[in-house]
Amino acid sequence: MKNRRLAAFLAACVMLVVAVAALLLLREPKEDVFLRLYPYEYTVVIDAGHGGEDGGAVSLSGILESGINLEIAKKTDALMRFYGIKTVMVRTDDVSIHDAGARTLAEKKRGDLQNRVKLVNNTPNALLLSIHQNTFPESRYFGAQAFFNDDAKAAGFALKLQEQFLKLDPDNTRRAKAADSGIYLMENVNCPAVLAECGFLSNPKDEKNLVNAEYQTKVAVTLVSAYTLWEQEIYA
Repeated sequence: MKNRRLAAFLAACVMLVVAVAALLLLREPKEDVFLRLYPYEYTVVIDAGHGGEDGGAVSLSGILESGINLEIAKKTDALMRFYGIKTVMVRTDDVSIHDAGARTLAEKKRGDLQNRVKLVNNTPNALLLSIHQNTFPESRYFGAQAFFNDDAKAAGFALKLQEQFLKLDPDNTRRAKAADSGIYLMENVNCPAVLAECGFLSNPKDEKNLVNAEYQTKVAVTLVSAYTLWEQEIYA
């Protein structure tokens, strides 16, 4: 009986936290709101992939990846700040962060990536969370997947994130894995880095979900839940 009462109490607490967090996400507060349950170790650099002229992948209905990435990133940032996690947003608008001197699209893409790396490496005690969407010529492929760089701690976060992705979609059979070589951002930051491919824009079911604001909030909750659970293990 005591265990049931405790479980009910904890469930009520979780529902309250989620409800307050949802209100904060809707308000998009300008000031940080701290719910510091224990000291978080890292400053999470939230990277909404692509932006500006580089729209990234295009969904089946013609929606650009860059906009979806940004919406999820903004929701993730608001929720992380609610939990007292220090964050830095790479971009808060649909822009590329290349230097003003870049002229061609190739120069802008190269400069954008270089500046993202510079921002991460200049952030003390950083952890990179890069948000993207996947695509493939065959529409049957689906599911979110976490990739990690060669930092020793990154794999633990990615594994925890993949566990949470499975809760978001129990049919997802993907596994966390090391990022392929040649991904500039993942190879050149000097901190733990996780790249979250939140689904396939080339899959009808994934696309329908990913363009939906409510589902984007669920993805943000998944990202934050994975991070907080991983950090709790660090301090256990």
